[in-house]
Amino acid sequence: MVRSGIVDSPPEPEELLTPSEVAAMFRVNPKTVTRWARSGKISAIRTLGGHRRFRATEIRKFLEQVEEGTEA
Repeated sequence: MVRSGIVDSPPEPEELLTPSEVAAMFRVNPKTVTRWARSGKISAIRTLGGHRRFRATEIRKFLEQVEEGTEA
């Protein structure tokens, strides 16, 4: 759709990670990532099939905090 010369483009889809991908980043078991999500340490998005996915931007921020020793 065009409004006053500006083309509206759909928002870019956010990169989502699987529990296994997050686990590899932190060098932990995927079950640990699931526990973090259940406890509220990180937020998860549920797919239509009920699987958890994690926002890459949020996970990278959390990884930086953990590496600095200022875990939330």
